[in-house]
Amino acid sequence: MDFQLSEYHRDLVAATRELARGKFGARAFAQDDEAGLPREYLTFLAEQGLAGITMPQADGGQGGKLLDAVLVIETVAQICPIAGDCVQALNFGAIQQLARHGSPAIKQQHLTPCLRGEKLISIAMTEPEAGSAVTDLRSRGRVDGSEVVLNGQKIFTTNGDTADYFVVWVRFGESSRTSGAILVERGAPGFTIDSSHKFVSGEHYGMLYFDECRVPAENILLPEDGFRKMLAVFNVERLGNASRSLACGQAAFDLALEYAKERKQFGRRIAEFQGLQWRFAEMKLQLEAARLLLYRAAANADAGLPSALETSLAKLACNRAGFEVSNNALQIFGGYGYDQEAAVNYLFRRTRGWMIAGGTIEQMLNRIAGEVFGENFSQRPPRGGNV
Repeated sequence: MDFQLSEYHRDLVAATRELARGKFGARAFAQDDEAGLPREYLTFLAEQGLAGITMPQADGGQGGKLLDAVLVIETVAQICPIAGDCVQALNFGAIQQLARHGSPAIKQQHLTPCLRGEKLISIAMTEPEAGSAVTDLRSRGRVDGSEVVLNGQKIFTTNGDTADYFVVWVRFGESSRTSGAILVERGAPGFTIDSSHKFVSGEHYGMLYFDECRVPAENILLPEDGFRKMLAVFNVERLGNASRSLACGQAAFDLALEYAKERKQFGRRIAEFQGLQWRFAEMKLQLEAARLLLYRAAANADAGLPSALETSLAKLACNRAGFEVSNNALQIFGGYGYDQEAAVNYLFRRTRGWMIAGGTIEQMLNRIAGEVFGENFSQRPPRGGNV
């Protein structure tokens, strides 16, 4: 048991930090980006070998380990959260689903340009009546000859304003076991996007509408029993979520630390007040504990897929640490931190969303509790019982 990064991983972090500071440092904590993820960031990261880090070289990836990807996204996001989002898009989430479940033809046509940073792919899963209860999907897909016809809507689709491809989750029948995924290109007939809405962080998201939308049947990634097959891959996305949350918390901590060393009140540096020292000690504890859980989940990943329990523990710890540390950092800055343009304010708003996205912290608690008790507890009312 070794709690130190290997020489290779230390070199990876150092090289990534230098690269990120040089390229992204000038707009490190920029506010919302009206144009979505900067395409030049995506192509730059891909050119530097930071796309498809865990994917096989035969698919155009780097053939690395999940811990490699986690260290890269944490390092980049700590310097520039928007650039961290680009690392997420190139390595976690929808691109993982495409890589693991796409046919060779789909990979050649759609995965390859994504790994070059030329195209952007997003997951379309959440619906008005299917958030945490994702098995309640109402969007439907029916096979009609050589095409699939889609009807339904999706909400809160990250990068929905600019993405080129969407991994859309639908039911191909009535049972939740018929749930699957299909790749839909922007501009497909019957597919419209409303990207006029924003999250608290300032990021735009997409409201997607499918009205007799037709796509080629060969774009089906998972025809049935999709959720069972998807969840293992989804845990990879959750570690990307956790890494960015932790990174923003660490960035807020570092900003607050430098401020506390310089800011004076009552004729003394505020770092000299014991109450503030204890607050920093607690913040340090949260960050370090969360980081250990994150690295453990990534390092123990079997065939690149982390366990559900270790992922849930890591995401819960990192989400809480990122939010609570950035919240404390804002308090330390006082009015200067509460200013709309303050970097620590931006970091605080970024961390809040990750406690919801990718599985709420309540879902993580339920998953952990299931492991503790050795059984899963349904949140639905008993069949035939009173609601």
